[in-house]
Amino acid sequence: MKRILIAAIAATMLASPAFATKIGVSMDKFDDNFLTVLRNGMADYAKTQPGVTLQIEDAKDDVSKQISQVQNFIANGMDAIIVNPVDTSATPAITKAAADAGVPLVYVNRLPADISKLGPKAAVVASDEKESGTYETQQICKLLGGKGDILVIEGQLSNQAAVQRTADIHDVIATPECKGMKIIAEQTAEWDRTKGQNLMTNWLSKGMKFDAVVSNNDEMAIGALQAMKAAGIDTKAASIVGGVDATQDALASMKAGDLKVTVFQNAAGQGKGAVDAALALSAGKPVEKWVKIPFELVTPANLDHYMKKN
Repeated sequence: MKRILIAAIAATMLASPAFATKIGVSMDKFDDNFLTVLRNGMADYAKTQPGVTLQIEDAKDDVSKQISQVQNFIANGMDAIIVNPVDTSATPAITKAAADAGVPLVYVNRLPADISKLGPKAAVVASDEKESGTYETQQICKLLGGKGDILVIEGQLSNQAAVQRTADIHDVIATPECKGMKIIAEQTAEWDRTKGQNLMTNWLSKGMKFDAVVSNNDEMAIGALQAMKAAGIDTKAASIVGGVDATQDALASMKAGDLKVTVFQNAAGQGKGAVDAALALSAGKPVEKWVKIPFELVTPANLDHYMKKN
């Protein structure tokens, strides 16, 4: 009888929610095509892991709101926290809050400013942005034959990805093969399609003549293409526009002949990696400080391979 009772208690304990893993997730914003794929990738993968539940919050592009969400995750006893930073320069406050509370922390998609100072219970799952802007610009250089005037559309200037991708553009056009390329304008559209469209409309109204557009992401590139079409520009035959992310909208634009270049960033892969890292850290297992998910160049020649990936 005693053995049966012990076995029953053990079974009850194993089935108890105390053995579940609760992960709090703070996303920069829900209203973003790429981040939606990333968020869904995390949620879908978590459903395949027994006992794992995610509480996903929208920071709505607000640093203060994101810090508050992290503090609430800590107060509510989350086993781990995943953060897609609103502002990569504001991550030290988040890192400190999690470290002081002893809660494992994983940054996803965007490199935190304090990546070199992360403790043993923190990690990053993201791609190396040095690849993204480099692949994009090298391919545009190839299409231009190494020379031409280009417009650069930047993401949010407070974001590490935007800073690095823009630096990549400058690095590529400084190479011997691409030194004939010249940046005639460079401005932010904050990752946003509508702002990308407005920026391009403004440039066109000033009579700017250009050979290519190099955008830090697909959303702004699509916005630029919309403005160009509205201005009567033949975006299929007479323009070269590139972006980064390989979102479904971007791939559809490429299929239609408008977008000429994008770079596949594995959103679902980053989401899975972030959940895996959070689970490992919460179990006391070691994790690489930076788990790198590689970028891949996408052109019309290999487009079909990527149509179902993001």
